[in-house]
Amino acid sequence: MAYLTRHPAHPSTLVRSIETRVIGFDAAWLRVRWRILGAGKLVVPSFAGKGRADELWRTTCFELFLQPVQAAGYTEFNLSPSERWNVYDFSGRREGMAERPMPREPECAMRKGSDIAVFDAAIPAGGLPEGPLRCGFTAVIEEEGGVKSYWALAHKADAPDFHDPSCFTLELAAPTAS
Repeated sequence: MAYLTRHPAHPSTLVRSIETRVIGFDAAWLRVRWRILGAGKLVVPSFAGKGRADELWRTTCFELFLQPVQAAGYTEFNLSPSERWNVYDFSGRREGMAERPMPREPECAMRKGSDIAVFDAAIPAGGLPEGPLRCGFTAVIEEEGGVKSYWALAHKADAPDFHDPSCFTLELAAPTAS
């Protein structure tokens, strides 16, 4: 489990904290969770049908960055409560962006109560880069009134930058046997 930090230049309205964790990793799936406290004004994108989409970060979106240890390149997973998604490979920091082929679509689900929201995603293990991996959990949170806050494991710049390698602070252990 890890807690995300809000970028200081972008305050939230009600969101108090975001907790992230890997809830399972085997030969078939990587399962991850984001838990939001203070979700009373959270904007949840409506179901848009499964499939790839760009610019999911323009509203509430959850992202996972995976970088093989000893490599400059990394993979970015964009996952939306709308069930739209996309996956990009980068050869270096914000360089060489290309859509990553996936063996099947990630599975996404959002549950929201009056104060707590939980976003779960299952990512096909066959679409992950080769390990061992460093990972960075992030979230773009939109609240009513167009208020956006940017959450990551670390922030090192004056503006939010989820692609900063200093955000990739967690190690992802090898999958367990299915």
